Amino acid sequence: MCGRFTITHPDEAIARLFDAVIGNDLPPVPRFNVCPTTPVAVVTSEGRARRLRAMRWGFIPHWYKAPNDGPLIINARSDTVATKPAFREAVRARRCIVPASGFYEWQEAAGRKLPWYFKRVDGEPMAFAGIWQRWGEMDTVAIVSTEAGPGMAGLHHREAVVLERPDWPLWLGEAGHGAAVLMKPSVEGVLTCHRVDMRVNSNRAEGPELIEPVRA
Repeated sequence: MCGRFTITHPDEAIARLFDAVIGNDLPPVPRFNVCPTTPVAVVTSEGRARRLRAMRWGFIPHWYKAPNDGPLIINARSDTVATKPAFREAVRARRCIVPASGFYEWQEAAGRKLPWYFKRVDGEPMAFAGIWQRWGEMDTVAIVSTEAGPGMAGLHHREAVVLERPDWPLWLGEAGHGAAVLMKPSVEGVLTCHRVDMRVNSNRAEGPELIEPVRA
């Protein structure tokens, strides 16, 4: 599933891709190590008008009295998102897309965590399926995860749901009901990956060298 990702495409390019109006609160780009609890750019659709705006990555259920009142929720499982009290209203009424240029996943090997970087084969930004929740005056988001597909190359048993362009209107609620069918793994040939330096294991690391290939 997704615990770190990158966003290196400019805001203007992301807004054009999703036909969205750019908000004035977006975090700066490029970012090569986006971590939970930080602001991320999110695409929402309200009255058929799409917006690119900032949310906190870390979904806060409405009953939390403080952001750290319970577990940090950065992912929502596709198999329980419609039934868990924390998510069931959001997945019905507040779906969104989290744009990303790529994401990291870790492989356990000989007691070490070896990082891999995943991106689309076609070089286009990814569109992670997300759900969001307003908590106080803050909007918060979780990325929906599902069972891993062939593109994960056996590195992890789960992955983020990556939406294809024709599916964006349905996920955003612009094309009626039935979005549940979109919560599935990427098909073979969509993702590619390579090993990257272990510096990315630190949430303080930043810079383009983090996504450069290293010998596996």
